[in-house]
Amino acid sequence: MKRIEYVLFVLTMCILLSCNTSKLVKPTPAQSAWADAEIGVIIHYDINVFAPQTFKYSDASTLPGLEVFNPKQLDTDQWLESATALGAKYAVLVAKHGTGFCLWPSKANPYHVGNTPWRNGQGDIVADFIRSCKKYGVKPGVYYNTNANSYYGAGYTKLSPEKQSQYNQAVKQQLTELWTNYGPYFEIWFDGGVMANEEGGIASDVAQLIRTYQPDAVLFQGPSKAKNLIRWIGNEDGRAPYPKWSTIDATTASDGTMEIKNLGGSPDGTIWCPAEADFPNRKKSSWNGGWLWRANEEAFIFSAEEIVDRYYTSVGMNANMLVGMVIDTAGLFPENDRQQFILAGKEIHRRFGNAIAETSGKGKIISLKIGKEPAKINHVVIQENIVRGERVRKYTIEANVRGQWITLCSGISIGHKRIQVFDPVITDEIRLRVDEFADTPDIKRLAVYDIY
Repeated sequence: MKRIEYVLFVLTMCILLSCNTSKLVKPTPAQSAWADAEIGVIIHYDINVFAPQTFKYSDASTLPGLEVFNPKQLDTDQWLESATALGAKYAVLVAKHGTGFCLWPSKANPYHVGNTPWRNGQGDIVADFIRSCKKYGVKPGVYYNTNANSYYGAGYTKLSPEKQSQYNQAVKQQLTELWTNYGPYFEIWFDGGVMANEEGGIASDVAQLIRTYQPDAVLFQGPSKAKNLIRWIGNEDGRAPYPKWSTIDATTASDGTMEIKNLGGSPDGTIWCPAEADFPNRKKSSWNGGWLWRANEEAFIFSAEEIVDRYYTSVGMNANMLVGMVIDTAGLFPENDRQQFILAGKEIHRRFGNAIAETSGKGKIISLKIGKEPAKINHVVIQENIVRGERVRKYTIEANVRGQWITLCSGISIGHKRIQVFDPVITDEIRLRVDEFADTPDIKRLAVYDIY
């Protein structure tokens, strides 16, 4: 009896060990939660919206005077209500963009909201934003460009070692203010990454600040020594490349001014660094690439249909969708822009709010019975259980039509979510056939829809 028990023990241990021998890279809990959020917004507001005709980033003498900043109707609740209408689960506030103007009363220099007429110098947009996020159940994020700052001349001219050191100290102080005074962030955005210490930057210092103050935030183009990294897709049009793997061998560090190809990642990548597909809510042919508001540019607003299309090419291709929001001189997300968010959010919910049928499972073949009677379908949504890594390398979706299995679509990467459209078919059963895989396929969700 003891011998049998010993053999059973050895067999059990072998099974357990075999279940843990996978070398697949896996996400952190923060990265997994971020993928589940799927849709976010990034809210741009800077003092140059009050002087769009005269300001030049490369010329500090054109910086708008603090007296021009007075958005008398500023309402962060209106911003976040608009974001939730789109379906956003998280929001990133651009707390300091290219001018160097700060949306909070910073102690590093005088160029901030505390020295403007707005609310008699007593306002703090970052604090208002955090309160509105809590009110609407949206996870807050913050953007701070560490490399470019017109107020200091950084990023546009070569600073002397002394001035670079002064600038670096100011950046560290402002990051410390942002990361210690407003609670934990869901996401932190580094436009253009963070310059390495060896190049005169402070990437190592920033990584340490993150570990100390914001260890659970996901980091868009964060320092390579940090964890919870996410990356850029290579364009600002919301269109992720395909195949799109969450793993890659190096993160990105781009300011988005130039499109970069081949950022689809690698199935054998050594870093879990999923992609975020960002695009402004106004077309890039408008002022400041569509990220910042300027009057009389309503013709450039992305329609609801165009936003929904980018949902397919971002979330539907294993990337999060991050949509820009312009804020006008009154301090509001303009009504015409807001209406397109409302329509897009309703349409995404209409299409994907209720599946005809869905299932989950493990193995090379996952079958899904449609129902008692055959039904028309034209969309499929596939999701891997990414907590266990990206395992699928190649797959096919088939439907049983009058006793014959026909191919509906096929693909390579799945990751958090893959959405595919195919010609309508009437069927009582479909199946996911995994043709190539790195480990036992683990499908969190397989769902079909009839859309249109």
